[in-house]
Amino acid sequence: MRQLGISGAWVHEPKVFPDSRGSFHEWFKGPDFAESTGHDLRLAQANCSVSARGTLRGIHFADVPPSQAKYVKCVRGAVLDVIVDIRTGSPTYKQWEAVRLDDADHHSVYLSEGLGHAFLALTDDAVVVYLCSEGYAPQRERGINPLDPDLGIEWPAGIEPLLSDKDAAAPTFAEAEAQGLLPSYADCQAYYGQLRGQ
Repeated sequence: MRQLGISGAWVHEPKVFPDSRGSFHEWFKGPDFAESTGHDLRLAQANCSVSARGTLRGIHFADVPPSQAKYVKCVRGAVLDVIVDIRTGSPTYKQWEAVRLDDADHHSVYLSEGLGHAFLALTDDAVVVYLCSEGYAPQRERGINPLDPDLGIEWPAGIEPLLSDKDAAAPTFAEAEAQGLLPSYADCQAYYGQLRGQ
C-alpha cells in the first residue's frame, strides 16, 4: 500500500501473476492494510456498481463519526477514481487526487472516513466493487457537485459526464462549506485515533 498525497488515502498496487489461463492477484490483505493504516478494515457493507462510459458518481461522503471508509477496486473495464480532501482545517483541504483503476493493473484505493469520493467510468460496463466500513445511512449521506469549477477536478476530455439527478443537484464545494456539511480535520483525526486504539 502506497500513501497518496492526501493523508488518509492509499493505493494498493498488487503483484499480478499472469499465465496461460489468465491471472491471479491478491486485492486485499488484512495484515498489509493494518500495517499501512494502523487499524483493521471494519467491513459492514460491500457494494458493486455497473456503469456505462461517462457515468460520473459522486462526490460522496458521510458525516463523521462514523462516516464511511471505502476500499475501492474496478474489476471490469476502467474508471478514474478521485479522492477529495473535504476536511476543514486539513493541510490538503480542497485538494484532490486521481487514480486510474482498471482490470489490467488491478490497483485499489482506500480512503479514510471524512474524505470525498467520486469516479468516472472510462469504459462501458465498468464494474466497481467497494468494501465499506459502515452501511448506507441516508440521513448521514452528503454530496458535492463533481463538476464544480471552483474545485477544478480534471475529468478526461472527450467524455460527456452522465450524472444522477441527485449528484447534479448537489451543492458546490463553497455551498457545502457554508452550510456546515463538511467534516473537520480535527474530528476525523480524533476518530482515526479511536480506530487505531481498538
